[in-house]
Amino acid sequence: MVLMQKHKRTTLALFAIFLLLSACSSNQPADLPTPTEQIFLTLPVTDTPAAPTETPLPTNTPFPTLERAKYTLNTNIDYDAHTVTVDQIILYPNLTGNQLNALVLAVTPNLWDGSFSLTSLAIDGEPVTTYTLDGQRLDISLASLLPAGSTIEIKLKYTLTLPFAEQEDPNVSRPRIYGYTSRQVNLVNWYPFVVPYINGEWILHDPWFYGEHLVYDSADYEVNLKFADPATTPIVAASGVPEALPDGSTRYTITSARSFALAASRDFQTSSTVVGDVALTSYYFPFSEAGGQAALQASAQALQVYGARYGAYTHKSLAIVMGDFNDGMEYSAFYYLSKDFYNLYDGTPANYLTFVAVHETAHQWWFEQVANDQALQPWLDESLATYSERVYYENTYPDLVSWWWSYRIDFYKPEGFVDIPIYEGQGFRPYTNATYFQGAYFLEKIRQRIGDEAFFAFVQDYLNQGRGKIVTANDFFNILRSHTGTDVSDLINQYFRSVYQ
Repeated sequence: MVLMQKHKRTTLALFAIFLLLSACSSNQPADLPTPTEQIFLTLPVTDTPAAPTETPLPTNTPFPTLERAKYTLNTNIDYDAHTVTVDQIILYPNLTGNQLNALVLAVTPNLWDGSFSLTSLAIDGEPVTTYTLDGQRLDISLASLLPAGSTIEIKLKYTLTLPFAEQEDPNVSRPRIYGYTSRQVNLVNWYPFVVPYINGEWILHDPWFYGEHLVYDSADYEVNLKFADPATTPIVAASGVPEALPDGSTRYTITSARSFALAASRDFQTSSTVVGDVALTSYYFPFSEAGGQAALQASAQALQVYGARYGAYTHKSLAIVMGDFNDGMEYSAFYYLSKDFYNLYDGTPANYLTFVAVHETAHQWWFEQVANDQALQPWLDESLATYSERVYYENTYPDLVSWWWSYRIDFYKPEGFVDIPIYEGQGFRPYTNATYFQGAYFLEKIRQRIGDEAFFAFVQDYLNQGRGKIVTANDFFNILRSHTGTDVSDLINQYFRSVYQ
């Protein structure tokens, strides 16, 4: 997530502008519940059935052994009616190490009245009626215990009636991405998914006015996409590699991904390039070609820099999408950029469009490969993505590093502890100053203290150990300490409110 900068912030109106033009939105409706520090539901987990009538499923299920869940979404979009019908299959392997008697799915579209209509739900071929759907939370009681190591099949049929993605009052909430605008349809967090189960808890937090609240396991995706009117099919940007099928539909596939996002528009223009075996495509609206080309170039450069400094990019495509809104957000092999970044592009790399593009590209490492709890420990991906902007400039435009520090970071005089949850930011500006900018300061000081060799060895090891997982702050500091004997406790005490020994 990144912020669009204006050099006046003395009034409430300009604070609102900062809020409106921020990126990495949670994309939630304005009527939000009051959050708590942890919005978890602990479901009973037992080693033996609770009653004689509960017979565990056999361990030799007919499904193949899976490393991660697999989502298959047969999707039909009526672009003009703003509706989406989906037949979805989830193969969910129980990798929790525990027997499960229930599942919890996130259904984010249900946060908007009338947007989500569930037609049918079945588990292993049997219709399910023992479920509750409350807001974004779908609780499913299982007829039998699901043993550790077994796989279960969840089938859902549903219709999405997309809301108009009006730009929310910046004093209240962030702009919405999910839904449609006058020239774009955006499907983000649009399908039900099984939320992570960690230490006996299903991880599903309340949405908030800024930041991201969802936490994702890694999964494989196959999306088979059709449009109701083939004669007026829009141009589609999506996570994953497309494949045209004989029936006129398109299949998109991506493996070990946190999410699947899709944007469609009849107005899109495109530019493409290749970095190694990765196909990058920039999608932008008419009269924004210069910005579209610049975003493509910046992401291509960043892909090379981060690949060399951190480790390999793991997907075969990357979609860079101009949003018909003033917000931006990262998804798997896909990210949005605010339309104002394109409108204000000045033809040089010393501008918002460039450092926002490379920030969002960095999220393909910090969020996509190494995930974290974005609600309770958002600094783990945001600090690294922000500092990655600095890494990009030092390797691509080294004469602009001091400009970046001054324009991007120092102007705001950031303060506060880095490790606050989204719910304690006390406004988007204080939250961003602490989580993003103080986080960048902290990483710079750590790098100066331990040296470049140890710093980048740490970052590479952090990526290798965290790839495909959901990491914590303790993981971060344990791996850091394994790469240096230098005392950094004073820096931790300066920037963090929690104690990390």
